[in-house]
Amino acid sequence: MFPPFTLRYARLPERFYERFEPVPVREPRLVAFNRPLAESLGFDLSAFDPEEAAVWFSGNVVPRGAEPLAQAYAGHQFGGFVPRLGDGRAVLLGEVTDRDGRLRDIQLKGAGRTPFSRGGDGRSPLGPVLREYLVSEAMHAMGIPSTRALAAVTTGEHVVRGVPEPGAILTRVAASHIRVGTFQYFAARGDLEGVRELADHVIGRHYPELESRQGGERFLALLEAVQARQAALVAKWMGVGFIHGVMNTDNTSICGETIDFGPCAFMEQYDPQMVFSSIDEGGRYAYANQPWIAQWNLARLAEALLPLIDDDTDRAVELATELLQRYAEQHEAEWLAVMRAKLGMQQPKPEDKTLVEALLASMHRGRADFTLTFRRLADAAESAEADASLVALFERPEEIAGWLEEWRQRLAHETGSESELANRMRLANPAFIPRNHRVQQALTAAMDENDFGPFETLLEVVTRPYDDQPGREEYARPAEPTERVFRTFCGT
Repeated sequence: MFPPFTLRYARLPERFYERFEPVPVREPRLVAFNRPLAESLGFDLSAFDPEEAAVWFSGNVVPRGAEPLAQAYAGHQFGGFVPRLGDGRAVLLGEVTDRDGRLRDIQLKGAGRTPFSRGGDGRSPLGPVLREYLVSEAMHAMGIPSTRALAAVTTGEHVVRGVPEPGAILTRVAASHIRVGTFQYFAARGDLEGVRELADHVIGRHYPELESRQGGERFLALLEAVQARQAALVAKWMGVGFIHGVMNTDNTSICGETIDFGPCAFMEQYDPQMVFSSIDEGGRYAYANQPWIAQWNLARLAEALLPLIDDDTDRAVELATELLQRYAEQHEAEWLAVMRAKLGMQQPKPEDKTLVEALLASMHRGRADFTLTFRRLADAAESAEADASLVALFERPEEIAGWLEEWRQRLAHETGSESELANRMRLANPAFIPRNHRVQQALTAAMDENDFGPFETLLEVVTRPYDDQPGREEYARPAEPTERVFRTFCGT
């Protein structure tokens, strides 16, 4: 069933990981399977059997050619450094080459207590598995780099997170699972050769255009490339109102993918200080802080790479600092590109940033829904008759009325018909996101009633985010006051 494995990470020195076989579960049952993704990875589905698939995706049987391992890494968690974290419940089976020639990790998440579990049970409740499945696939459908969900399996066992909950295992696919914290793991041990080997591995796998670089220039260029991807990634998050919730360095992918969907959420009413994570008591990872936390995390990567950038520490610090200081400009350029597309502006103008910021301020004061505001602006671009439904989103209608006039004056500088402009905007503004209350309803039905129908329907909706979906308009509406979900939780 599985395509052939390559084992590049497993061929790195053994201090990079711990060998670990998934712990078998009592009664595996396949509850979700991403067939298009499986086909793109080269899986043989000609005689697909859900019961057999459950055995594979639970880890009860290890596929031929796989060499399961738990990866080592460290990380800053809410600003505090932990020198030894690692995969506490995840097992990397190996890598496969997909039909486009890209190397992809296949990992089982929730596969048992590893040497990095730090007293945990190494398992996952069903709720966080389904949340990650929904949100990661929605992110991919919106064109945002993300890990992917291949399969979800219930275990027939319970895990205790305050109360007993049904257990599950997620099969996750990623460009790789290497994090900023992976570099920190070796740097904290003074293992310069480990940092170097990891950097060379990352360059070969994710940044082959840097292979010809030599000496310290090679590793400074790696930092620059990672920074560019992070600036672009976070700009895309900001464009859809996504709040990661745990932007620790161990949750910052070195290849620029969104990874680890624990206490994450999409905003409804726009508030730049919005926090959903139950463990982010100080608001460190609030929506508006995300770009600057990414820069902070990049500085931690720079610290790990300093000895490779230059033997002279002062010179290495100077070079890395100069690079990191360019992040703000990079991120703003990426963010403005995202926001211009959302507002139908293809021809950059100096006043665009002011116009965008004025809209966001109006949305904040008017308590307007982030997603619906931008989607209805697309309708307003096509016809002023749609203004009423847009204005209705604002508790203070005067907040948007004046802005609309300025925006229309700005659109007069764009080319194409009103219909073409509106269609371009609809391709940049999702109609459907995984709204918190809908996600919670789907999770509750699955966990409490063993009913996966709401999950399956919601998955269909959010993986077609830009399409009008007649009959499913209710999935686009914000939560009623009694439905609102203000806190999301980590599954560990």
